[in-house]
Amino acid sequence: MPLLINRLLSRPKGHGTRAFFLKSTIQRRAKKVVKPKRASFRSEAALNNSPGPCELPLIAQQRGQLHAHTDAHAHAQGGNVVLSDRPENAAMDPAKSAAEDRNAEQAASMFRSHDPENQRRPTANKKINNHWKVIIAFLLLCFLVIVLAVAFSLKKGSKDKGKVWLQDRFEDIQQPQCPPGFTKPPLILVSLDGFRAEYLKDHSSHIPVINALRKYGTSTPHMRPVYPTKTFPNHYSIVTGLYPESHGIVDNKMYDVKRNAFFSLKTNEKFNAEWYQGEPVWVTAMRQNLKTATFFWPGSDVNITGTFPTFYHMYDQKVNFEKRVTTMFEWLELPEGQRPDFLTLYMDEPDSSGHRHGPGSKQVVEALENVDRILGMFMDGLKERNLHNCVNLIVVSDHGMEEATCDKAVFVSSYVNDTEGFTVIQGPAARIRPSRLPEEYSTFDYEGLVKRLSCRTHDQAMRPYLKEHLPKRFHFAHHERIERGHLYMKEGWQAAMRKTEMKYCSGGFHGSDNVFKNMQAIFIGYGPGFKHKTVVPPFENIEVYNLMCDLLGIRPAPNNGTHGSLNHLLKTTFYQPVHPAPLSHDTPCDASNPTPSDDRQCSCTNQTEDMQKDMNLQLLSIDSATKAQLRKQHHPFGAPHVVQPDIPFCLLHHRDFLSGYSQDRLLPLWVSYTIPRLPKVDPAVVHCVRADVRISPSQSQMCSRYGNDTELTFGLLHPPNLYINGPQTDSLLTSNMVPMFPAFTAVWELFHSTLLPKYSQQLNGVNVISGPIFDEDFDGNVDKPKPIVDSRAPTPTHFFLILTSCGNSSLSPGSCSGPLRVQSFILPHRPDHSENCGSGLTEHGAEEWMKLHTARVRDVELLSGLSFYHSRISVDETLQLKTYLQTS
Repeated sequence: MPLLINRLLSRPKGHGTRAFFLKSTIQRRAKKVVKPKRASFRSEAALNNSPGPCELPLIAQQRGQLHAHTDAHAHAQGGNVVLSDRPENAAMDPAKSAAEDRNAEQAASMFRSHDPENQRRPTANKKINNHWKVIIAFLLLCFLVIVLAVAFSLKKGSKDKGKVWLQDRFEDIQQPQCPPGFTKPPLILVSLDGFRAEYLKDHSSHIPVINALRKYGTSTPHMRPVYPTKTFPNHYSIVTGLYPESHGIVDNKMYDVKRNAFFSLKTNEKFNAEWYQGEPVWVTAMRQNLKTATFFWPGSDVNITGTFPTFYHMYDQKVNFEKRVTTMFEWLELPEGQRPDFLTLYMDEPDSSGHRHGPGSKQVVEALENVDRILGMFMDGLKERNLHNCVNLIVVSDHGMEEATCDKAVFVSSYVNDTEGFTVIQGPAARIRPSRLPEEYSTFDYEGLVKRLSCRTHDQAMRPYLKEHLPKRFHFAHHERIERGHLYMKEGWQAAMRKTEMKYCSGGFHGSDNVFKNMQAIFIGYGPGFKHKTVVPPFENIEVYNLMCDLLGIRPAPNNGTHGSLNHLLKTTFYQPVHPAPLSHDTPCDASNPTPSDDRQCSCTNQTEDMQKDMNLQLLSIDSATKAQLRKQHHPFGAPHVVQPDIPFCLLHHRDFLSGYSQDRLLPLWVSYTIPRLPKVDPAVVHCVRADVRISPSQSQMCSRYGNDTELTFGLLHPPNLYINGPQTDSLLTSNMVPMFPAFTAVWELFHSTLLPKYSQQLNGVNVISGPIFDEDFDGNVDKPKPIVDSRAPTPTHFFLILTSCGNSSLSPGSCSGPLRVQSFILPHRPDHSENCGSGLTEHGAEEWMKLHTARVRDVELLSGLSFYHSRISVDETLQLKTYLQTS
């Protein structure tokens, strides 16, 4: 085009008759293209009426090349400029552009013809020709500018989604500002599949809209997914508040032995409602007379509990994101009474790009830019409809993404030769499934295979488990769809039967331990219901269901979340939680005689009868004032409440600890003590216990049990070498005694002798609560007590530890007035160290093992039948503390 203009401007003078050729050429073009108007160039007056630059869009529109929208129309379309009938990102038709260029070239060749008669034209005609030359050059230049402007705007427009909304003032509004016809704010849940929390930091410059939502709304550094960190289990957990073992969607692929059926995302079996347990939020809302709409969400196209969402679409990955957003607006524009109150929007990026190219690829960056653009388009559309300060928006992801390589893969066939009897469900949360189904699903020798696969190489990346021995924080055992054999993988590792069965040897994968950094998801809350410019500590995605119910003003169905634990995200709380009431109360355990009526076959060769009598007198001499002071010291946040019914127990006071003794289990429900900074502790003393005179012999254990059992000994919940105020012999009582396997006792003593003093130094003192757990059916809830035979206390399945200190490490637990810091553990009680290949007897090995079995206080409560932190802090703060998982 510039070459054509230069040729026109540089033609020789004296070619006066070229005006004729110019006139006839333009007339022919006008007849062919612009039929409603005929351009006339017969006089200078006609020339002066030729279209100027401002009229070119009209002519182009008539030619079918460009739809030039008014500002109002462009505003209504989210600022888009749509080229012809193509999508906004479509390119110009190369063939059409080439044809136009050829026509221009033909006109230019006519302008350069050499006719001798032209040289005899008068000078006036030469002036007219010069005039025409300038006009044509100007028109061509204008046309070029407009074409370039349109092309530039199309290219730039795809990146400027959200620009209108980003120019907002982002004020902290206290009440929803909704347009007429909206009596309450809609709630919109958006999922960006596979959006790793680390992307927020690594690619911040590429996601301006997401950054603004985080900055001016409520967010968390990361949201913890459920295990396994797969798409279907996590999406369904978000909308039900249930763990996979509770809602039944335990993986993207699974087997149901009761129905002898296989679930897969690629088969129609996924539409069978029998797979889906629990109640999704759209069902909860519809039960309470609300309308719902889902533009894709796992489970939303299934007839769960006999109903679908009011509006929904069958999943189709080919539907572009723009179409999904425009459909959301169509739903929001429905009249009140028909309009949905709750809506979901699902996008499969950046997950798809992460799988194909890996989380560190440029394609993932492009996918992040695209979903940010779509969110910008969505926020612009909300602003255009005056809904940006009305709707409550939640943006989440289901999991993160890890770099895949077969260099970090374990192949089971390299450990065992006979693999015909079982298959391996490959991945980072691999499972062992018998080949003969359903016959051997329950009878297969899972335990034998787990032993054969354990501790085969140094620092083995694959750790085989029976599902009941997995860390309790997974909540991944109590469902028949979870195979009993499980392969836990270290961070970045996967397992398969053999290399040919690996799904991801390149690109990216997910499914690993839900505390791994690269598995973490995102949560952003934005709108009038959420606090302004607020960042909260991480939490689990099972808590989102209750939060959504609160924003919708509806009652949630029963779920695994802790209702009220996310109240600190909201400007106005809908639900006011209270502490659970105790269902059992302590009864006195007193005695007047310092000599036991029955020594329970306990004897200490280094203690005389008079020595024991004197020690018992000291126990019995603790008066009520001293007891009150001891409770203040050792229960700084209140005594644990027993929330199981019909559990008889008594509160025992000692100078260095308190304990709640269970009279039907014959052991402590808990012990609690506060220690200052301890520079060192004495080595553990020889275990030699005496009968506690405060406990009736019929409610006390027999010491002789442990002398006759080579596979079981006893441990002491309060370690005698942690004596500070009283004699260590206060800990050497039958009321402090619990059955323990010798291997576990060694680790228990190592923790109290080595790790606990170290933590007391780091934390400026710490309050410790520990006790037994009974969960033989591995459902995550405390078992009911069983009848006691021969004074034999039941053997715990686990032991718990709760370490509480002040968030301000300059203050001790007793003087702390601010936030608290908590670290809790649920330690499996097993007869050997096979889980960590014998490394449990080293300080490092014990610490790493305990980190693997970290847990929330809420998990401890469910498994112990106790409730903690009933004093000194508010209920809302308590729930935040109980649901927090310390992972560092």
